[in-house]
Amino acid sequence: MMRMLLRSSLLITALLSALAVADEQSVKRSFEERFPGAEVSSVKKEALTGLYEVYAIGQLFYVDEKVSYAIQGNLINAQTRQSLSAERMKVLSEISFNKLPFEQAIKIVRGNGKRQVAVFEDPDCPFCKQLERELQKVNDVTIYVFLYPIEQLHPGATLKSRKIWCAPDRAKAWLASVHDNTVPEGSGECDTPITNLAKLARTHRITGTPTLIFANNERVAGAIPAARVEQLLGNTTP
Repeated sequence: MMRMLLRSSLLITALLSALAVADEQSVKRSFEERFPGAEVSSVKKEALTGLYEVYAIGQLFYVDEKVSYAIQGNLINAQTRQSLSAERMKVLSEISFNKLPFEQAIKIVRGNGKRQVAVFEDPDCPFCKQLERELQKVNDVTIYVFLYPIEQLHPGATLKSRKIWCAPDRAKAWLASVHDNTVPEGSGECDTPITNLAKLARTHRITGTPTLIFANNERVAGAIPAARVEQLLGNTTP
């Protein structure tokens, strides 16, 4: 008898789980139909309200099951005054160093290259150039540069990024660009990861350059001095 009850319980749990997944997939489809171009990263039913939490284009929305209505804003615990949305945003925007698409990065190795850091950078960003001068002082490190041109701030940065990626020696082209303002020759007409990287950045709320991500998943925004980079590299496990 107990065995039958256990089997029934497991079957009901599995069915409810399958229905929940189906509902979430339906909400995802409906949301993307209502908001063309939206990049939905996750959908989760919100237990407290019965609404669905949709994480898209780096923002949090709450919608009904038919996506007839959408709320964008903070969900707050009225008793504790705690922002539940802020907590979820922190979790959803986290980025794992080991899951970064390293094949889409420009790889620069100094010394033994044992320590690792990834940097989202714009070739025309003055703070990126400042950071690069500091990174020149750091040895025994592998730097993964993810091209993230912000065209609104730096017109022409996207084309420059394309030319850097299409260059025969990407690392050399990148360093020449940020240190000497040298633009690689060529049309920049090749397959580049720039669009994919922009989507990745938006999903994880990387809104400015430079943004550094260390091997322990710690994220730091802005041009930091070499001593601080050394300190953060020392806190990571390659």
